[in-house]
Amino acid sequence: MKAMKHKTHPWEKFFQGIEITLYILRWFLQMIYYLCEDVFRFFFPRQLKSVEKEIVLITGTGHGIGKELAFKYAQAGAIVVGWDFNKENNENTFKEINEKYGKRGHPYTCDVSNLEDIKATAKKVSEEVGDVTILIANAGILYCRQVQDYTPMEMKKIIDTNVMQLLWLIHVYFPIMVKNSYGHIVGISSVTGLYASRNMLPYSCSKYAVRGIMEALREEIRADKSNKVKTTVIYPYMVNTGMIKVSRSRFQHFLKMLEPEDVAEGIIAAQRTEMEEVSIPGIWRVVNNVVRILPRKAIKRLIDLLDAGVEPDPIDSF
Repeated sequence: MKAMKHKTHPWEKFFQGIEITLYILRWFLQMIYYLCEDVFRFFFPRQLKSVEKEIVLITGTGHGIGKELAFKYAQAGAIVVGWDFNKENNENTFKEINEKYGKRGHPYTCDVSNLEDIKATAKKVSEEVGDVTILIANAGILYCRQVQDYTPMEMKKIIDTNVMQLLWLIHVYFPIMVKNSYGHIVGISSVTGLYASRNMLPYSCSKYAVRGIMEALREEIRADKSNKVKTTVIYPYMVNTGMIKVSRSRFQHFLKMLEPEDVAEGIIAAQRTEMEEVSIPGIWRVVNNVVRILPRKAIKRLIDLLDAGVEPDPIDSF
């Protein structure tokens, strides 16, 4: 027997049309409200939340942005846990912190590309310090090469450190934060996670992945109304940490490399004001949102106009 087809009554179609129209109108009004809210927050940021007594885990604290973050969180009153592969550099960082701010820092040697190492180190932190409440997956590596000059090992190392680190840290710490109904996860992407750049193919790939991971995590959280975990993803411009040997820009005065201290300040401000995504400088996120509606050829011409990026590392550094 053939199934009876349901005939849609003209009035039913009419009411469905009204319903769709109302949903679209509501979305449009919400969009206008959120645009106004974004503009307002640009000029009048939220007040910084206190981080006193928070346990902040930062990866890559041996140098650069991670080191600056460790100092700034300790200065703000947080208990800082720092992971780095370089034991000597990391211990030097926390020796300075503890001398300057009291016993606020706890260094651990950890290979963040290795899940088992992360699990073992996380267990030590839990036993010796307590539950992490703010997680900043900052550690990362970069080699500047033309595509054909990368070795398979270099590509794997970039993905394991920059991408798998974040996934493993979420795997270990997200359930704890959900259980405690408290926590904040910060992923460090890059402007190259918004705009791909030549001579950085695996790195740009890894930073697009960080962006995707953080957006997917945000949607997981948003679907569960009882989940209180916060997320932030950061898109910094090129940073003077020593990983970039030769940079270029047509407009050097406006597109100069950032200093780690300034980037760390921006990351902390974003986390403490619970911003979901922030670029440093802030203009890059705005430009990305506007430019993406343009034809692809127009985007290419803008990239040519700015001519900002990196040159391959010198041969003797390979």
